[in-house]
Amino acid sequence: MPWPTRRTRTARARRPSGSRTRRLLELHLAVLVVAALVSTTLLLASYREVQNSAGELRTRGAPAVQGVSATQLALLRAHWEAEASVRQGIDNVIGAGARYENQLSAADQGLSRLSDVQIDGERGRGVLKTVNGLLTSYSSSMTPGAVKYVDDDLMQQEKFEEAERILRRKGTGVVPRLDVLQQHQMQRVDRVSSMGALQQTGWAAAELGLLVLALTSLSALWVLRVRCGRSHDPWLLLSLLATVALAVFPLWATTATQARLDTAHERLVAIEARAHDTQDLAASQRDVTDKSTLLRGELAAQRWQSWTYYGALGGGALIVLLPAVGICRRLNADYWRAG
Repeated sequence: MPWPTRRTRTARARRPSGSRTRRLLELHLAVLVVAALVSTTLLLASYREVQNSAGELRTRGAPAVQGVSATQLALLRAHWEAEASVRQGIDNVIGAGARYENQLSAADQGLSRLSDVQIDGERGRGVLKTVNGLLTSYSSSMTPGAVKYVDDDLMQQEKFEEAERILRRKGTGVVPRLDVLQQHQMQRVDRVSSMGALQQTGWAAAELGLLVLALTSLSALWVLRVRCGRSHDPWLLLSLLATVALAVFPLWATTATQARLDTAHERLVAIEARAHDTQDLAASQRDVTDKSTLLRGELAAQRWQSWTYYGALGGGALIVLLPAVGICRRLNADYWRAG
């Protein structure tokens, strides 16, 4: 049996070390791929949830709260205009009930729009259906008092009192029912506009996964430099840059969006409170209209939000593929093909 040559003995001595390096690189590859998949999935889901909240508040939440406030004020203003025409002695003037009818028409149109945007589900639809019926009864009492019985004080007073009960009766009147609907809608707005514990956990886990990914990339670069004699690997360096970008930009975009949601929530609270200020109904209506217009501008869809999402999707694909390409090239060139 021939004695082993020096080259054979050297190869046998190096084989365990090379095997350990191969297993170490394979372990880095597995950690990189798993961490990239998990962190990207969590980040995209968390970012999409915030954007969905902004979209819901823009398309339904804000219009629903604004609609209830505007409808309440229009009803109260209509009632006030009818009574004011009597107090001021102009109820027998032709067209004296025009302002009352305009406000009542505005309230009716507001209720029609609310049926499409209210955010209280089936319960809200039931409230609006009841309110529509009550509004018909209210109009049947108030309109004759404001327009028809202008020369019959007793009949006019009776109609006004009947309409007053329908409008304000505690628990069952039009305004109290709209108050209940608004309360439920504001609860929904509170949930939509705030980042809950589940969302915060998702973001924390995503950022932690990206941190693990960055540290593992640095470790893989160190292994390639020290054990494989590679000064740098461009694939891993690009992956590291993509990881940093993915950890920063979607989080920045989410922070900006959440700030807009907080501002919108504050404005909706102010609009809801203004609907209960009956000292100057005309001023309250103007204030609600101005705040609503300002809020629509603040909640307008921003194109960069969609770009950020698709950018994060592309970055997630990169941090999965680039480390796999970089490490697999080294493994294939130095170990797998040789093996």
